[in-house]
Amino acid sequence: MPESEPSFRAERINPADLDRLVALLDLQAALPGIQRLRQWAMLALDPQPGEKALDVGAGTGSEVQAFAAAVGSAGDAVGVEPNAGMRSIAEERARGSAARFVDGDAYELPFADNTFDAVRCERVFQHLHEPERAAAEIARVLRPGGRAVVIDSDWATAILHPGDPAVLNALTGAMLATTPNPHSGRGLAGQLTAAGLKVTDIGSQALIQDNAAADGSLVRMLAATGIHRGAITQDQADKFLADLAEGAAAGDFHMSVTMFAVLAHKG
Repeated sequence: MPESEPSFRAERINPADLDRLVALLDLQAALPGIQRLRQWAMLALDPQPGEKALDVGAGTGSEVQAFAAAVGSAGDAVGVEPNAGMRSIAEERARGSAARFVDGDAYELPFADNTFDAVRCERVFQHLHEPERAAAEIARVLRPGGRAVVIDSDWATAILHPGDPAVLNALTGAMLATTPNPHSGRGLAGQLTAAGLKVTDIGSQALIQDNAAADGSLVRMLAATGIHRGAITQDQADKFLADLAEGAAAGDFHMSVTMFAVLAHKG
């Protein structure tokens, strides 16, 4: 039976779903693809002792802690997280670290112009109806010479195997229709350029799930979304999940989406 339809969008997170969403974020953070992109981003941003660094949409706060370790006691590492429940978890996990977290919105960051030396933003733009506004805010709070990395998925690159092609197409269509900015990855460079930043590098990584994902929260969320949106029936959802489980047992399972990371500088 598919799970209910939760959401990663800050304004739609049901407190009852918070633990499940955090567990899913933790599982994703352990994936090699996410780890490689995060390592790439940190090397590209190269935060130095005494600098000010910002993570927009900090989630569980792990990357703010990484910023705090890099900038040291003379610097400042801040995470903006609009969901109070997620922010509380980030604060609890960051005890003993200099990382700090504030309420805020990607459309209106609560900081003065030219404040930060380094800004990162991961998997936020896909949830925004107006991502260009968030790009402009990142550019606004960056100091001249500052660096920004924005990371996001492009859901049109999602691959799921095995399964009935008609059901897979219906589920993909439902996912694209319910994500505010599903093609986010391909638009990042243009949005940052339009905000006045200079794009200097672009990286990508296929986020490949292992066989355990065939019976995990992500595919169950996908099935629940399909049912909720009327794209598939309960029977089709049950068959979809059974096909994935059978494929995983036989070593014939694939689930991936391509993520893109864009490095930009402020002149």
